[in-house]
Amino acid sequence: MSKFIHIGFGNIVNADKIISVVSPEAAPIKRMIQKSKEDGNSVDATSGRKTKAVLVMENGMLVLSALLPETICSRVQSESESVADET
Repeated sequence: MSKFIHIGFGNIVNADKIISVVSPEAAPIKRMIQKSKEDGNSVDATSGRKTKAVLVMENGMLVLSALLPETICSRVQSESESVADET
C-alpha cells in the first residue's frame, strides 16, 4: 500500500517514490530546477511561496515545496514508523 505525505498547502506525494529531499540553495540544484522547468518535468507545490525543499522522484520529476527538508524528512520517517508499528 502506498504511503502519502503532506508537503504543504494541501499537496501530497507518494513517499515510496521519493529518492531524495534537498535544499534548493546549491548552484547544481538551482541548475537542475531550471532544466526541469524548461523540460516540463517539475511540479511547483509552493503556492507562490519561496522554495525551501526539492523532492527528487523516481521518475526524474522534481517537486518543489515551501516546507523545509527537515520537516518533510520527519514526516516520511514518522509515516514509515507508523507503518512498521502496524505490521
